[in-house]
Amino acid sequence: MRFALLLCFVASLQSQTRDSYAGSAVCGQCHTEIYGRWTKTRMANVVRDPKQYPDAIIPDLSKPNAVYPFTMDDVALVYGSKWKQRYFKKVGDDYFPLPVQWDVTHRAWAPYTVRNGTDWWTAFYPGDNFKRPTGPLCDGCHSVNYDIGAKTVKEWNVGCEKCHGPGAGHAKAPSRANIVNPARLDSIQANDVCIQCHSQGQPLKNPFAGKYYDWPVGFHVGLKLSDFWKLEEHKPGETTFTHFPDGAAHKNRMQGNDYVTSLMYTHGVSCFSCHDPHGTANNADLLKPANVLCLQCHGPQSSNGPRAPSIEAHTHHKVNSAGSECVACHMPQIAQTIGDVNVRSHTFRFISPAKTDALKMPNSCNTCHKDKSPTWAIEALKSWPGVSPWRVE
Repeated sequence: MRFALLLCFVASLQSQTRDSYAGSAVCGQCHTEIYGRWTKTRMANVVRDPKQYPDAIIPDLSKPNAVYPFTMDDVALVYGSKWKQRYFKKVGDDYFPLPVQWDVTHRAWAPYTVRNGTDWWTAFYPGDNFKRPTGPLCDGCHSVNYDIGAKTVKEWNVGCEKCHGPGAGHAKAPSRANIVNPARLDSIQANDVCIQCHSQGQPLKNPFAGKYYDWPVGFHVGLKLSDFWKLEEHKPGETTFTHFPDGAAHKNRMQGNDYVTSLMYTHGVSCFSCHDPHGTANNADLLKPANVLCLQCHGPQSSNGPRAPSIEAHTHHKVNSAGSECVACHMPQIAQTIGDVNVRSHTFRFISPAKTDALKMPNSCNTCHKDKSPTWAIEALKSWPGVSPWRVE
């Protein structure tokens, strides 16, 4: 009875907002330039129908696939294109992920399943992919206004209203008062626009009608995310499915978990201080190339650091070398996305090689210097002028 009442409550919230969504194409009628850029982003193309977009499938399906053979007819939706690509089959009014994925980096097939005992929700679903529908486990973040009762969306992908809230009223009578502009929110709410999906967590209320959801059901921008969602807890000193022993993200899609622990977050810096989700020509839709972006606030002798006469004096690597990139040390690629392909940490903390010995986790030095040992890296740091010996270990 309690579950039924909870489902009715959420359905009521959704029915109040369902007709309030206009769809990104309507937004594009006025915001032509921004809409044009957005349509080319991965945000706008994370989920695609291969019948509508035949080029959506990256691998050649006519070639043998020993992991799990399938054909185009099995694929209703394609998910992803940068690191990995997965394939959703439609059965009834549900979608299910095929137990295979394409490793984009290595151009190879790999099995896909979430092993029991890893993600929290595996305790509530059988291990068979075809008993794990994408609606409760994926689609809330890959669409705008997913209706958990009707299993429908206003539109697939991260559309305008995923970040700006319901926009039908704004489309009819444009005003600042009837649309959310994340740039005018306080820093916590502004970052929550991104954290709603770029985080590992659980809904505060679960299950809904007997199904467990892995996204913040009922939330839309303009509401308070913490009323719907809690971040996955970290167990200090333990490596888990989600975290390294120091609390850094162990897997992809945890940028928000990382970021809320950073000094950048506490100083009010927002995700879109660095990224433009409407699209840019830079990697990861950065506003500017990474080093240019960082050095706007963190130039030599800056009060924000580094307190060194030059970037070379700070990094101890040649200018314009890989080791002189700010992200190489402060955003090492340690969060796993598929196989040996990792994405960047968002704590912005330098990870000392001493942590590799003490906590059995990757560090900032040896993610580049793979042919060297943590001991070598520790001794190298100790030899650098200006580096405190108390901060190395």
